[in-house]
Amino acid sequence: MSTILVTGGAGFLGSHLCEKLVDQGQEVLCLDNFFIGNKDNIRHLLGEPNFEVIRHDVIHPIYLEVDEIYNLACPASPIHYQYNSTKTVKTSVLGAINMLGLAKRVQAKILQASTSEVYGNPTEHPQTERYWGNVNPIGPRACYDEGKRCAETLFFTYFQQHKLDVKVVRIFNTYGPHMSPNDGRVVSNFIVKALGNYDIEVYGDGSQTRSFCYVDDLINGLIKMMDTVVGFTGPVNLGNPTQECTILELAKRIIALTGSSSKIVYRGLPKDDPERRKPDIKKASWYLEWHPKKDLDQGLTQTINYFRGLREKGEL
Repeated sequence: MSTILVTGGAGFLGSHLCEKLVDQGQEVLCLDNFFIGNKDNIRHLLGEPNFEVIRHDVIHPIYLEVDEIYNLACPASPIHYQYNSTKTVKTSVLGAINMLGLAKRVQAKILQASTSEVYGNPTEHPQTERYWGNVNPIGPRACYDEGKRCAETLFFTYFQQHKLDVKVVRIFNTYGPHMSPNDGRVVSNFIVKALGNYDIEVYGDGSQTRSFCYVDDLINGLIKMMDTVVGFTGPVNLGNPTQECTILELAKRIIALTGSSSKIVYRGLPKDDPERRKPDIKKASWYLEWHPKKDLDQGLTQTINYFRGLREKGEL
């Protein structure tokens, strides 16, 4: 049994990761400042003897004894990361520095949850890990994009300078239960609107694409990456290349799956919004033996049922 720290552990991805690790019998420390994290996501774990919650912000150092660190702490939706862009940069950069410092002190393995946003609005499709990206360093998304890019730099300098066992994954669009209903991400936003029969807003003409990976598949990929041999650092793309669709197609699918009477309306395209996003996962397939399995309609149905349950409880 290992002692594992999950920063951002009460968030969307973090809560699923905590649950999986607890089920495996690991000793799990869930660290979160609850800016985005939701106690309801981890409430069912609170009675487990191998699970503990720590309220803490990663921009400040913390001293713990752990074997592994999953660094997931950072708001990931534009609404949340643009709310306080300076704090977003601090979370990515200072958070990485503090978690790397902790890992160095106790010689723990550490995984950085990076993002496909490091590729910006890509000129290469699909995106491979060799691609350096097309990022606007002063645009409205820069606080997140460049913060994550700098965090990757820090991870690799600690690997090169201190021989720390680091792992870096670049996460593409992921969806599933525990998504926040007000985070502005496309899947949760469309589902909430559809369940209420409200107009669904599509930006531009809806021809921009995203590749959607179900959360269970993504979590399996994170754990497989953590379990790789010392010296295999990544970065490794994690996403579902077989589930690429246009935003307009996604809106129509969700309307059909919910039986909604919502209408699609069009709005102006946000600045620096990527036109296409699809991972090349040959590296994950070869080194991790990882392949996402969940069909998009199956995953959307499970996610819709989660939000429908929130609605029935009056929480939506």
